[in-house]
Amino acid sequence: MSTFTIDTSTSRATPSPVPGKRMTAPSIRARKAEGKTEQPIVMLTAYTMRMAQLLDPHCDMLLVGDSLGQVIYGLPSTIPVTMEMMCAHGAAVVRGSWHALVAVDMPFGSYEGSPEQAFASASRVMKETGCAAVKLEGGQAMAPTIEFLTRRGIPVIGHVGLTPQAVNVLGGYGARGKSSDEAQLIEADALAVANAGAFCIVVEGVLEHIATKVAQTVPVPVIGIGASAECDGQVLVTDDMLGLFERTPRFVKRYDDLASRIAEAARTYAEEVRSRSFPTEDQMYRPKA
Repeated sequence: MSTFTIDTSTSRATPSPVPGKRMTAPSIRARKAEGKTEQPIVMLTAYTMRMAQLLDPHCDMLLVGDSLGQVIYGLPSTIPVTMEMMCAHGAAVVRGSWHALVAVDMPFGSYEGSPEQAFASASRVMKETGCAAVKLEGGQAMAPTIEFLTRRGIPVIGHVGLTPQAVNVLGGYGARGKSSDEAQLIEADALAVANAGAFCIVVEGVLEHIATKVAQTVPVPVIGIGASAECDGQVLVTDDMLGLFERTPRFVKRYDDLASRIAEAARTYAEEVRSRSFPTEDQMYRPKA
């Protein structure tokens, strides 16, 4: 678990915990039985404690994605993301949630070298954050590593299709599976990851019919992003879904336009400060009579 506790009586960002049982890797895996998931799995990204608090009641899983590189730090890709970043944000999300399973992305370079390297990195992430699972990218090549981790007590979420950490090899972020060979590779990757012990798999940026076939043939839950409505669940980057950026990927539905609302609130505040209409009597301290 996290290494320090915030006083819930004094911190405005930390309300008292809501009683309940947190989702686990086995409970997520059990959502798919005999190839079907009656209730689709809801996953969103979270990088901060407060966002975790707001999302937690509505989600089965919260993913501390390495997308924080772009979303939080303004980096050009996920490649520069460090273990320190993932651990700091992972611990914050765990502190801010009570219901959802929290999974943390393994950053580029922290697991590809060997199963032993992956275990050292994953165990550090779990110790420092208190998360319940890690996610790593890659298909058949990473299957031995996934098996190594799961046999040693680390629940793993797989990630196949468009794998952002491999953007330099893939040549961009375009949809995958446009050729029959690539489609077969994605299907084989998903099956290999599932057979290696991953309790669920993220399938990103692939043609719809491929994602549908993967969801129908792979025994573990398949979480889609830019994939298919037939997947066993869906995940989006929360900041995209809330409309916090001007550019919206094609596979994202914008459920709000928070960027405009935040900008308008800041504009109103600036006007009131400059006109000295803020603060008012309601926001100032006066001697008690």
